Amino acid sequence: MKWTDTQDIAMALTDKHADVDPQYVRFTDLHRWVTELEGFDDDPERSNEKILEAIQLAWIEDAQE
Repeated sequence: MKWTDTQDIAMALTDKHADVDPQYVRFTDLHRWVTELEGFDDDPERSNEKILEAIQLAWIEDAQE
């Protein structure tokens, strides 16, 4: 997975952190959790606030389903 794979990342986060409300996750934690996902193989320095926000929004949507 790369930073641009927001849907795949969101689904993986939903599975791995099912007990977490993604609405209240700090970007520092989100960044760490994404880089720790199995199958994630992008440069940790390539993320930014816009990317993290897109991941968080996708995660919120995925968690509501």
